[in-house]
Amino acid sequence: MMTPSLKLTLTVAGAALLCAALAVKFVGTSAAASDPAAAHKETPALAVAVARLRPATLPIRLSANGNVTAWQEALIGSEASGLRLTEVTVNVGDEVRRGQVLATFSADTVNAELAQRRAEVAQAAVALSEASANAQRAQALQESGAMSTQQIQQYDAAARSAKAKLDAARAIEESQALKLKHTRVLAPDDGVISARAATVGSVVPAGQELFRMIRGGRVEWRAEIAAPDLAHLKPGQRVRVTLVNGDAVDGRVRMIAPSVDTLTRNGLVYVDLPRHPAARAGTYAHGDFDLGSSAAMVLPRSAVQMRDGLHQVMRIDAKDRVTQARVKVGRQSGDLMEILDGLDRTDRVVASGGAFLGDNDLVRVVEGTK
Repeated sequence: MMTPSLKLTLTVAGAALLCAALAVKFVGTSAAASDPAAAHKETPALAVAVARLRPATLPIRLSANGNVTAWQEALIGSEASGLRLTEVTVNVGDEVRRGQVLATFSADTVNAELAQRRAEVAQAAVALSEASANAQRAQALQESGAMSTQQIQQYDAAARSAKAKLDAARAIEESQALKLKHTRVLAPDDGVISARAATVGSVVPAGQELFRMIRGGRVEWRAEIAAPDLAHLKPGQRVRVTLVNGDAVDGRVRMIAPSVDTLTRNGLVYVDLPRHPAARAGTYAHGDFDLGSSAAMVLPRSAVQMRDGLHQVMRIDAKDRVTQARVKVGRQSGDLMEILDGLDRTDRVVASGGAFLGDNDLVRVVEGTK
C-alpha cells in the first residue's frame, strides 16, 4: 500500500518531467520561427546549362513551294487517217529511244494503193518514152520539109505533156509511200511515256493524240516566288529541293518567268532537277534557294520552345529562378536559331529542358555555357 508521502513524491516528479518537455518544445518552436530557411530549404526543380546570345554566320535562304512538272511533254498523234490500229508496243512509264516504233496501223489498203500508183508511174514513163521518140523524129525531118512546123510543135508539146504526167504520177507515188510510212508511229525523241490513249482495234482520224512523252525523262520544279523576291534570283543559282518522300536533291535555276500572275502576284522560277525516283511530274515539292550568308545572333535550337503558337525561352534571373520570355526568331541552320528580338546579350537562358519548367521555378545552374 502506497503511503501519502510516496504519492506526493511521484506527483512532483511527473510535474517536473512535464515542465521539462514543454520547455524543450517551446525552445524548438522559437528556433524554427526565428530561422525559416532552417525549417524548409527549397529544392531546385532542375539542373540546367546556360546559353547566351552569340554571333554566328548563317546562310540566307528563300523558301518556296511548287509543282514538279515535265520539262517538255511531247504529244504524239496519228498522221494516218481512217486506218485500224493493229499493234501498240509501249505503255505508260516505258523509256523509249528516238525512232522506236510505238504503234502500228494496218497497211493493207495503203500497200494496194501504193502498188497502183507505181503502175501509173510505169505507164507514164512508157508514154514519155514514146512521145520523146516521136518528138526527136519530127525534129530530124524539120530540115527536109517532110513535116510542117505545126506538126513538129505538136510532137514536142506531147513529149512535154508526157513528162509532166510522169512527174505527177511520181508525186502521187511519193505521197502514197509517205502514207505507208505513217502507218508506223515513231518516238520523236528519247523520253518516258507519260500517257497512252492508243487502243488496238480502234480507227482514228489524223491528228488524234495517241501518246504523251516526257522528253529525255527530264522534269523540273516550278517554284512560286513572290514578285519582290524575284530580284534576288538568277539562272544558275543552287536550290535544295525536298521531294514528296522527304528526299532532298540539288537543283539549278534554269530560267525566271518574265511575268507574274496578276491574281497571286507570284512568278514562276524553273529549276532543273536530277533524275530521282520520287521526282515525278505532278507531285508537290518544297525548296530553299541559296542567297549567300550574313551575321546573326543565335541560340541553340533546344533553348527555344513553342508555347501557344509563340516562340519562348526560359530566362534565368540573378536568384536562379526562371521566367518565360517571348522571342522573335529568324533563320534556322543546323542546331542554331537566329533571335531577332526579345533578349539581350547578357541574358542567361536555359539551354535545354525548358519545357519541363514553369515561371518562378528554382534551377541549379551547372558549369558550362552554350
